[in-house]
This record gives sequence, C-alpha cells and structure tokens, in this order.
Amino acid sequence: MKPTSSMTLAFTIFFLAGCAGSSFTYKDFPVSKGSAAAGAGNTVAFRGSPLQLEGNPIKVGDTLRDAKLAGGDLKLVSLTEGKGKVRIISIVPSLDTKVCEQQTHYLSEKNRGLDRDVQLITVSVDTPFAQKRFAEEANIRNVTFLSDYRGGDFGRAHGLLVSDLHLLARSVMVVDKDNMVRYLQVVPELASMPDMEQAFEEARKVAGLPPPASAMPSSSGSMVGGY
Repeated sequence: MKPTSSMTLAFTIFFLAGCAGSSFTYKDFPVSKGSAAAGAGNTVAFRGSPLQLEGNPIKVGDTLRDAKLAGGDLKLVSLTEGKGKVRIISIVPSLDTKVCEQQTHYLSEKNRGLDRDVQLITVSVDTPFAQKRFAEEANIRNVTFLSDYRGGDFGRAHGLLVSDLHLLARSVMVVDKDNMVRYLQVVPELASMPDMEQAFEEARKVAGLPPPASAMPSSSGSMVGGY
C-alpha cells in the first residue's frame, strides 16, 4: 500500500514541526518495545498507515554492509571502517523533527558514560550541513553524524529506506568490534521512540562493561525527564 497524498502531507507536517535548540526539554513520546523487520516486502507505519521499506534486509547476526555515507567534510565513509569499536548506530528520518531530535539528545545525554567506551553515531538523510548545524545548536559533541542524503545507499543496503518518502526508518543498532550487528530495533511506528535504554544495555554487554552506577526508571514506557 502506497501512502496517499493526505497521509504524505500529514507525515511532512509532523516531521517538520520540531527543530533543535540549545536548551532541550524531553517530551513524553511513546516508546516502542517491539521491532519491525527490515527489507523489501516489510513495512513500518506512520500513525497506523503502512509505509513500504526498500533494500536488502539486515538482522541480528549479520555483518554491516559497505555503504557510503557523507561526513561533515563531505568525504564518503563506510561504517565498516569502524571495525575494532563497539558502536551504537541511531538512525532517524530527519533531525529537524521532534521525535528525531529527542532520540539524538537521548543518545548523547542519557547514555550514562557509555560514550567513554562506545562510539555513538547518528545517521539520517539530512545534509551534512544541516547535521553540523543541529549538533552545534544542540551542543552535542559526543555523537558522530553521518548523512545518507546522496542516494539512500545506506538505507537500501540495510533494508531501512522508506522509499516513497526518501527517509530512513527509525532504528537503533548495536554493532560489535567485528562489524556484526548484535542488537537491532526497527521501530514499527515512526512517530514513536526506540527503546534506547535497551540499546544501551545491549551495548554494555557487547563491550563487556559493568552496569551503570544508577539505573534509570523506564517502567512507564515513555522517555521523559531531565538530565
């Protein structure tokens, strides 16, 4: 089922409603606990309406594909070049949106010291210039931003491209030092947050790190709160 024009308009309005700021306030967005399947023939939803995914499916146990992304200097890099590091890869449709903004702040600010041992990466289709502006305005310095704006190569290579909208499906993955995907959540509903706390927990296990000194309550099923 392809999105209707009214659904596409609603999607666009929703995803252009937010913007980054220097002082961030967390909102009570719903958190998805389950995962959709990546790849052609599968779908994610926007407010209940299905959107087709395109590309080769990625799943836990697979190895990252050699797909090029643009860095802040416009040079092309592949996430496979990060071999030797445990990584959390946070994938968002667009940084200039409320849910994507919160997902990225959460990665940066709520990881409870993981950023000392684990590389934090955000991938979106925003241009490298927009990503750089976002990072500067949000005062985020511990996250590497990479752009799939050129042609959605990363999205297609991992089955995470929402082809009709040319956006990436909201996802989070943990990749080990050998480039193997050890955890993957493809958020079934694009208007919801991924379970970042679960991703952090999995990354600690993969990196062989002890639990954080204090646990953050997550029983409410929402991600909200201060620093």
